Amino acid sequence: MDAKLVTDLRQSIQDCTERGLSVASKWSSELYYAIPSNKRDALISEAFATFSTSTPARSRSPRPSLSFGDPSPASSAALCIPVTPGNQTHPPPHFPDVRTQETELETQDEAALLAARAFMTAKEFARVEFTMKNCKSAKAQFIYVYSCFLAAERKAQRDWYRQNNTRGQPPVPINRLLTTLLDMVKNATDPWLLFLKAIFLSRLNRREEAIESSIRSISGYHWNWSVWTLLCSCVGDGDELTALLPLLPLPATHPLILMFQIRTMNELHSPSENELAMCDRLLRDDCFRDSAWVMSLRACALYHLHDFGQAEKQFEKILAIAPHRIDDIDVYSNILYVTDNRLKLSRLAHEFLELDKDRPEVCCLVGNHYSLRAEHEKAVKYFRRATELDRTYLSAWTLMGHEYVEMKNSHAAIEAYRRAVDVNRKDYRAWYGLGQAYELLSMHRYALYYYQHATALRPYDVRLWQAQGACYEEIGRLKEAVECLKRALLGADPREITIHMKLAKLYEELEDQAEAAAYHRRVVEICRVEERPVQDYAKSSIFVARHHMLIAGGDLLLAKDYLERVANSNAEEVAQASDWLKKLKSVLITRPSIPVIEETSDR
Repeated sequence: MDAKLVTDLRQSIQDCTERGLSVASKWSSELYYAIPSNKRDALISEAFATFSTSTPARSRSPRPSLSFGDPSPASSAALCIPVTPGNQTHPPPHFPDVRTQETELETQDEAALLAARAFMTAKEFARVEFTMKNCKSAKAQFIYVYSCFLAAERKAQRDWYRQNNTRGQPPVPINRLLTTLLDMVKNATDPWLLFLKAIFLSRLNRREEAIESSIRSISGYHWNWSVWTLLCSCVGDGDELTALLPLLPLPATHPLILMFQIRTMNELHSPSENELAMCDRLLRDDCFRDSAWVMSLRACALYHLHDFGQAEKQFEKILAIAPHRIDDIDVYSNILYVTDNRLKLSRLAHEFLELDKDRPEVCCLVGNHYSLRAEHEKAVKYFRRATELDRTYLSAWTLMGHEYVEMKNSHAAIEAYRRAVDVNRKDYRAWYGLGQAYELLSMHRYALYYYQHATALRPYDVRLWQAQGACYEEIGRLKEAVECLKRALLGADPREITIHMKLAKLYEELEDQAEAAAYHRRVVEICRVEERPVQDYAKSSIFVARHHMLIAGGDLLLAKDYLERVANSNAEEVAQASDWLKKLKSVLITRPSIPVIEETSDR
């Protein structure tokens, strides 16, 4: 971290606030506040000292372009983003001629800008639009177009809610002015207007063009977090993110790149140890050591990695330094729900309900509290309240679907999960929930379709492959079921035996006794290494022993060992094991000389 980075971050608070970007301004403020005070003050002093005592020299050569117009061929081919020679990034604001001209125009628009900022804070978007329409500065143009967009969004939502619970209600509100708004910024070069252009393109499902405009906006102004968030929502998977990173106009070690990468992988529900290492780097003493926002990124990454213990500790640390922080509190409640921590979840629900009952995150927290107490009707009430506060709040739709599944109301669950998919098609949980709901209705082919979508989004999730395998089994496609369960083993715990037992059963049904015996033997080996009771592997032991007794050249000593272990235990299969042991002894009498074959590593 250097003086320029701190100065740019500090300036971004003002720049975003002046344009009405409250979320981006809040983000910048949180990060700036999280820098250790002694380091922050020293770097700001250094920056002011440099500014007041030095005169920048004119460059003898043209400044290297940071535009989107010259990406690496491999990356642009991978993303299929059209790049035209005219798509040049707006010159950075520190270019003297551009900055001087813009300053003069802003001076002329000063009174209108001050009035518009007050109207924007009061959410009087029509007044902002009227005040800004004749202004010339780029800042005024941004505020004018942005206020038009927000006013149109408000009208679209009002119309949508008016059609609530009617047959003609579309899945999401429809803003009919998006095309008109896009025409207003189609030739924009200002980074802030390019950000609006990216928003409109994204809403019109022109994803690749939205990515292009986002990168051009970032090239012109780095510290608008809202454009980074938009770019994150446009990324389809991890491979696309890898192709996108070289196109970004910042070094790979820049904090913004690290934050963007972590945030994107969290949104895709597939972070790795690499993202955790990035979080640790950002939380070092020379960076954003006390940032609750970065800590929350780390906690969410741990949650998606199913390391619930460490994720819980991270959230406790966040609440210790920011006890009234509501962002991501719903993720913390999910962790407490999964770990069955009723006491802590109850305390948290009561505390935050008093703090702000009208935040969707708090509604989800309270819904989880009631769900853990098996009060599903009350849980649904709070999840629905969350969706009323924010129709795009994905967690609420998904959790509502889970509650309806618990209540055996499949049709309501399907409706909730469909709403979740409409909000974000990249969330595997909604697709998985749809599969579960259709399974309850015994519509296994429909369930299979949704499980396949879920496994495509999260290919290493054991539960998804098991669910897919169960559907194949129900419709009689046993070979496909076997392949799904083998795929599940790749991500399963090495000590897991349930999948091995299921595979053995499927091979029995396929009349492949050798493969069935191999999986049963694996069950026995795992249980013996883990020192589990004989009851857990008695049936597998008998199956393996019987198989070796019935095939030519079978390992009778192995069969004897397995049968004796079961016969000498208190398992239910004692009588069956004793009967087979008698048969085995009669075989051994007729074949007294059995060559002792030394166990090999293959066994």
